Amino acid sequence: MLETSARLLRLLSLLQAHREWSGADLADRLGVTPRTVRRDIDRLRELGYPVHSAPGTAGGYQLGAGAQLPPLLLDDEEAVAVAVGLRQAAGGGVEGIEETSVRALAKLEQVLPDRLRHRVSALSSFTVPMAGGIPGPGADPAVLTELANACRDRRRLRFTYRDHAGAVSRRSAEPHRLVCAQRRWYLVAWDVERADWRTYRADRITPTPPHGPLFAPRRPPADDLAAYVSRGVSTAVYAERATVLLRVSAERAAERISPSAGVLEAVDEHSCLLRTGAHSLDLMVIHIVLAGFDFEVREPAELNDHIRRIRDRLDRALG
Repeated sequence: MLETSARLLRLLSLLQAHREWSGADLADRLGVTPRTVRRDIDRLRELGYPVHSAPGTAGGYQLGAGAQLPPLLLDDEEAVAVAVGLRQAAGGGVEGIEETSVRALAKLEQVLPDRLRHRVSALSSFTVPMAGGIPGPGADPAVLTELANACRDRRRLRFTYRDHAGAVSRRSAEPHRLVCAQRRWYLVAWDVERADWRTYRADRITPTPPHGPLFAPRRPPADDLAAYVSRGVSTAVYAERATVLLRVSAERAAERISPSAGVLEAVDEHSCLLRTGAHSLDLMVIHIVLAGFDFEVREPAELNDHIRRIRDRLDRALG
């Protein structure tokens, strides 16, 4: 009986790969006869799994959609991905499904093995959400889990890092938190060799274990790490920086300007400050104008001069 149940689970796992299998292929994978495969398919159907079959030499078996949801089999990476997604939804990441997400998460965590439960807990507990953000290259889930575990265990990380120009360097850092903005992930960590806090793009990190020793936690660079990372990626990394007064509320401005494009600070209900950066003043002007709001440059004064030159150029272009 135990052997039959294990074989049924293996068969179900093969069918959930979302492809069509011939009876001979399934029999070969399971080490049984085609007749045994047919009996096992019938058992799965009795349990509510809609297994479709096509007769003939070109026919085969495929798992389809049914009227009710039968139990699912998830591998380790799939289970971690689902659990992390449910935790984000339960915390208000997706409006209207918080309560449902909590119930689903409770059912999933009840059956998660300890090794997976610890991974899910680390990735959720040591991640700071940053509202908005721009879609970017997704980070490897295995790398995110390794970074989160290092944050939790307070273990020094060794890794190679590829900067925006493609140059690769070796780093040693004390990881503190992950910050997530849509698909873009950042690691906030104390760089040991530079003796300063740094923000690293997670998709540019390649861990190089074995990692270093345990470390005592430091005071983080800011109480609001999401705002800290937003300032870093939207302003501090650029050669040109500006502060602009927008004639619109901070709430409306946030609909058009993401945290990775600038930091907003409410002045009153009708205006806000935008602190942003760009590689050149030309790009700065385009960035501010395309936001679509009336504005007033607070600093630097050179930006106003640049806007006048662009205005005159546009006047000449219009004849």
